[in-house]
Amino acid sequence: MNKKVLTAATLAVFATAAHAQSSVTLYGVIDAGISYVNNSKSGTGSDKLFKYDDGVAQGSRWGLRGTEDLGGGLKALFVLESGFNSGNGTLGQGGAMFGRQAYVGLSQNNVGSLTFGRQYSFSTDYLGGNYSTGGQTVAGNYAYHINDVDQLTSSRINNSVKFSSANFSGLTFGAMYGFSNQAGGFAGSPATGATGATVAGSSRAYSFGANYANGPFGLGVAYTDIRYPGQASPAFSTSLANVTFPTLGSGQIQDLRTVGVGGRYAIGAATLWALYTNTRLAPISGQSTTFAAYEAGAKYAFTPAITAGAGYTYMHLSGANTGHWNQVNLSADYALSKRTDVYALGIYQIASGHNGTQDLQAQIGSSTSYFNTSGTGADNQLAFRVGIRHKF
Repeated sequence: MNKKVLTAATLAVFATAAHAQSSVTLYGVIDAGISYVNNSKSGTGSDKLFKYDDGVAQGSRWGLRGTEDLGGGLKALFVLESGFNSGNGTLGQGGAMFGRQAYVGLSQNNVGSLTFGRQYSFSTDYLGGNYSTGGQTVAGNYAYHINDVDQLTSSRINNSVKFSSANFSGLTFGAMYGFSNQAGGFAGSPATGATGATVAGSSRAYSFGANYANGPFGLGVAYTDIRYPGQASPAFSTSLANVTFPTLGSGQIQDLRTVGVGGRYAIGAATLWALYTNTRLAPISGQSTTFAAYEAGAKYAFTPAITAGAGYTYMHLSGANTGHWNQVNLSADYALSKRTDVYALGIYQIASGHNGTQDLQAQIGSSTSYFNTSGTGADNQLAFRVGIRHKF
C-alpha cells in the first residue's frame, strides 16, 4: 500500500513539473472613449464631430502567447493576437482573425529567438514604443505621424522570418525578411495585365535594427523597406492627408523605405525623448517624395497614479510633393489600478503647403483618417478626447 502511495505521489510530482514547463497566457487591451474634433465636415452642416472612438491610447486586442521548455535553455514559443473595434465588435487589420500578430518559433537563452509568421518590423519594435509620443503617452494613435507611413505603430510584415537577439548588457538587435510568396517575385514585383498596363503585383519587405537601454538612457535605430506596399494584404498606407503621389497604372508606390533614430532619458520622475524618421515613397515612374518627421516630448509622474505628457512634431514633405505640418500633443493619465486607467488628451495640427492646386490639409490620426477634412479643406484640426483603458 505504501508503495502505491509513493508511486502515485511521484507521478503527481512529475506531472506538475511537466505542466510547469509549458504555459499559455490569455491577454488583451480594451480602449474606448469619446472624441471631439473641429473641421471634420464632409458635406453640408456643422463641421464639429462628436464620436465614439476605439483604440486611441492603444489598439484594442486580445491574444494568446505560449512557451514550452525544451531543455538546455531552448524554448518553443508562439503568439496569436487579434485586433478588434470595441464599438461594433468587428475585426481590425482588414478583417484578419489574427491580424496583429501570428507567429511561432524557437528561442535560446543568451542567443535570441527565430520566429516565423506575421510580425512587427523593427521600426515598430524599437522606435514606435520607446521614443515617440504615441508610444510613451496615452496620446497614442492620435500622436503617431500621419497614417503611420514611417511604420512606428502598425508595421506588420506578412510571411516573415525574424531573428531577435537576446539582451547583451542592454544591447538588442535583429533582422527580418518578409517573402512575397509569388513565383518570380522574390524581391517584390508589379504584374502586367492583358492590355499591358501595370496592375497588382507582389509585396516583399525587410527590416533590421538595434536598441540600447541601460538605466535611464535608451537609444535605438531601425530601417524598414517595403516593396510594392499597396500589394500587401492588408495594404500598407502610403497616403498623407490629401497628398496625391505620382503613380503608374494601379502599381502605385514601388518602394516605401523608412529609417529612424530615437533617444530617451529619464531624470527622476520625468522622461524626455526625441525621434527622427525619414521615409521615401518612390513611384514606379516619376520623382520620389520624402517625408521627414522631427519629434520631441516629455512626461512627468506627479504621483504613482497621475502622469502628464506633452509632445511636438514637425513633419515635412520634399521632392515631388512639398509642404509641412506642425502638431502639438497634450495628455493626462490617471491609473485607477495596475490594469485600468482613465485619460484625457488634446491635439492640434496645422498644415502648410500645396498639393498641386490644393492646399495641404490637416489629418489627426495614424493608420486611418480618424477625421475627414475633405469637405472643408481645412489646414488645421483640434481634437479632444476622454477615454478608459483596461488591460487583462
